[in-house]
Amino acid sequence: MAGQIMYYTYIIESETISNRRYIGHTSDITERLAEHNSGKSPHTAKFRPWRLRLYIAFETLEQAQHFERYLKSGSGHAFANKHFRL
Repeated sequence: MAGQIMYYTYIIESETISNRRYIGHTSDITERLAEHNSGKSPHTAKFRPWRLRLYIAFETLEQAQHFERYLKSGSGHAFANKHFRL
């Protein structure tokens, strides 16, 4: 896997608004969190600052996107709350 690009599904949580979370995917966790905290994402700008709660690495973009969609579903929310204690 050395040198291979990895893709991540992540969950961030607002540090100021209780229980406010955002789920997304990226190939660069550090850069994406910085974008959320700088206000570049209109969906998350008003709930800054954010902290990273969870990320999971995948070998393909499609896998990361699929897991993101699942986590955004009702059963995905329940799964995350049960298994990741979010």
